[in-house]
Amino acid sequence: MSKIEEKLDIKEILKDLDSYKPRRKGWTWRKKAEGIKMGPFEYKDVSEPLENSYGLPSSKYFGHIDPQPDCVITSEIASGRFEDDIRRMRMAAWHGADHIMVIRTAGQSHYDGLIEGTPEGIGGVPITRKQVRASRKALDMIEDEVGRPINLHSYVSGVAGPDIAVLFAEEGINGAHQDPQYNVLYRNVNMQRSFVDAAVAKKVMASVDMLQIDGAHNANATAREAWKVMPELMVQHGINSMFSMKVGMDKENISLSTVPPTAPPAPCMDLDLPYAVALRQLFKDFKMRAQMNTKYMESDTREATVTHTLNLLISKLTSVDIQSTITPDEGRNVPWHYNSVHAVNTAKQALIGMDRLKDIVQLKPDGPLWDKVRELKERAILFLEEIVEAGGYFNAVEQGFFVDSGQYPERNDDGIVRKSDGGVGAGTIVEREDDYFAPVCHHFGENNLPDDLENPCDPIEGCTLCDPNKIVYIDELDEEDNAQVRIDAKKEHRQKELLSPEVEWYADGYVSMNLFLPTSERVAEYAAMEMAKNMGLTDVEAIHKQAMHPSEGTLVEIKGRLDVAIDPDQLNIPEQIPTLSEDEIREDIKNKPMKVVAATVGEDEHSVGMREVIDIKHGGIEGFGIEVHYLGTSVPVSKCVDAAVEIGADAILISTIITHADIHRINMSRLDQLCKEKGVRDKLMLAAGGTQVTNDIAVEEGLDAGFGRGTNGTDVASFLVKRRREM
Repeated sequence: MSKIEEKLDIKEILKDLDSYKPRRKGWTWRKKAEGIKMGPFEYKDVSEPLENSYGLPSSKYFGHIDPQPDCVITSEIASGRFEDDIRRMRMAAWHGADHIMVIRTAGQSHYDGLIEGTPEGIGGVPITRKQVRASRKALDMIEDEVGRPINLHSYVSGVAGPDIAVLFAEEGINGAHQDPQYNVLYRNVNMQRSFVDAAVAKKVMASVDMLQIDGAHNANATAREAWKVMPELMVQHGINSMFSMKVGMDKENISLSTVPPTAPPAPCMDLDLPYAVALRQLFKDFKMRAQMNTKYMESDTREATVTHTLNLLISKLTSVDIQSTITPDEGRNVPWHYNSVHAVNTAKQALIGMDRLKDIVQLKPDGPLWDKVRELKERAILFLEEIVEAGGYFNAVEQGFFVDSGQYPERNDDGIVRKSDGGVGAGTIVEREDDYFAPVCHHFGENNLPDDLENPCDPIEGCTLCDPNKIVYIDELDEEDNAQVRIDAKKEHRQKELLSPEVEWYADGYVSMNLFLPTSERVAEYAAMEMAKNMGLTDVEAIHKQAMHPSEGTLVEIKGRLDVAIDPDQLNIPEQIPTLSEDEIREDIKNKPMKVVAATVGEDEHSVGMREVIDIKHGGIEGFGIEVHYLGTSVPVSKCVDAAVEIGADAILISTIITHADIHRINMSRLDQLCKEKGVRDKLMLAAGGTQVTNDIAVEEGLDAGFGRGTNGTDVASFLVKRRREM
C-alpha cells in the first residue's frame, strides 16, 4: 500500500512537535502553465497540474484529466478540532485547494487574548503553537503528496494581534486577515489601540512575506442593505491598503477581500459586476481575493451553489488572484467535510469551464456598465473627502459614517458608532521614552539602537525570529479537553479502523437525509424528525426545509447521529472486476465485430435497467459498436437462445428483476441448460443482470457473469471483450 492510500497518522504528526521547524515562510502563488494540453483539450487560464488529485466527477469521460485554474483556491476549514482539520485539509488539497483558511466555527468570534496551551480555542481558531505546528507539519506531507505548495492562513485580530502575528511569523503561517477597521467596527476594540496594534502586527507579517487579506467585506455582510455600501467598501479597502504600505508591506502581499454585495433574486450581475470592475480599476496594483456572498445565503445547497457560480463568473470576467469558497454550512452552522470539497469543486469546475472566457467575451467599453463604474468610484472618492473634512477616520467613526445602509451620500443613520476613548483596550497605549530600546527585529516605530549594534536583537544573541531555537513550545494544558484525550477516547475505534459516519469530527456519527412529505412546511419538519428518530437517529435536527406548495409537499433535510461502528474486516465485499478502457473496448470491437441478444425474461416487464445497459443514449454497449438485438420484455428464455443461434450471436444478456420463488435463479439456470442442450454453450457468453443479481449467484447458476445495481454499459462491454479473448 502506498503512502497516499494510508490514513494520516495523527499521532505521528503530533510526535516531536517541540522540535518542528517550518520548511518555508511567505506566500506562494500557483505556477501558470498557459497552453497546457490535457487529454483531448488545450487550456489557457490554468496552472501546473497536480501529481495526485481527484478530478471532477465528469472527468471520467475525458480520461480523468484534472486541469487546475490559474488562481489560488481557498478551502475554509472550521471544525474546531485541529486533529480533524488536518484530515479535511488533505481532502481539500486533493480536489485543488492550495489555500487552507482555518477560521472560527460558524457563529463564533476570535480571541481577545493570546492563550497558550488551550485545547482548541474560542471559536476553533488554531491559535496555540501546537495547533499551528501540527497543521503546518501535516501540510508539509500533503504538499509532497499533491506536488504543490499549500498556504496556511488564519486571523491576526483582537487585542492580541501583535502577539499572534509573532506566533504566525515564527511558525510559518503564510497568510492572515489583518485590518484594524475590523477590530474597531465589529469587535469594539479601542480605535487608537487597534491601529497601533495593527502597525506592529503588519510590520511582523511583512518581515516574512505573509500575505495580508483585509476585512472590508464585513460591511457588506453587516449592513442592512448590503448592495448600498459599495462606496464604503472601497474606502475601507483604501484605508487599510495605504496603512499597510506605510507600515512596510509590499503591494504584492496586500490582497483585497472582495465580495459581490448581492445574490438572486436581486439583479446581482447588474449590481455586482460594476462594483467588481470599479474596485479593480481603483486598486489595479493589488491582489484580489474573491469570496462569495454569504449575507443572503440560506441552508439550500442548490441556491448556494448557483450564487457561488454567478460570483465565479464575475471573478472570471474581471480578475481574481485567490478564489475563496463558502458552503451552505455558513447558513446552518454545520461545517461538513464534503460540503467543503463540493465548494472547492464548484470553483474548479466553473473556472475551468470558463477557460479563455475573456478572449471570447469582452465587457462593453461604454454604456450602463461604465456609467455605474464611474458613479461608484465618484461616490467612494467623495466619501473619502468627507472623512478628511470630518477630521479623519476616528471622527468619522464617532459620527457613524460606516456600515450605514444608505448608498453614499445618502445616510439612514444606522451606521456603527464607536468612541475614540472607549472600547476594549481603551487607555492602554503608553508613550515611549526617548531612549526606548527593544532587542527584537522587525520592530515598528522608534527603536533607539546603540551605535555599536548592527541588529537590535544582538544583545540577546538573536530574537525568536532570528533564532527559532529560542521559541518555547507549550503543549496543551487542559488535562481533560485536549487532542490526546480526544484521540484516546476513540483508541479502539482507530486501531481496528472501524467505520462510523462523520461530517465534522472523527466518528462523530452524523448523517443527513432528505425526506419529501406531502404536507405543509411546519408539519413536515416535525414529522421528518420523528421519522428520523424511528430510524434510530439521535440528536435529530431539521437543517433545511423548502416548501414545494403550501399543502402539497415540503422537502426536509434531516441531520442526526447514528451510533454504529462497522468492522470492515467483517464485510462480505465481492471482488471488483477491473474494466478495460473505453478506447480499448472500441478498438477490439472494431477489429472483431460482436453481436448480442438482449431481453428481460420470464414474466418480467421491467425494461429500464436493460435499456440503460444497451442503449447508446445512456452510454450502453451500442456506443462501443456492439450490435444489439433487443427482444423486449417477458421473453421466454428459449426464445433468447433460438434468436442467438439464428443470428450467430456472441452473447446473450438477460435481465431478471423479479425474485419471488427464486425465479431469477431459475431463469439463469434455464438459460445455461438450454444452451447446453442445443450444443452452443461453449460458443456463447451468458450474463444476467438485476437488482438482486450478483456475480456469485450468476456463476453458481452456470452463467459467465452477473451484474447488479449500478452496472453501466462500460462494465458489460468490458466483460464481453475480456471473456471473448479467453474463449
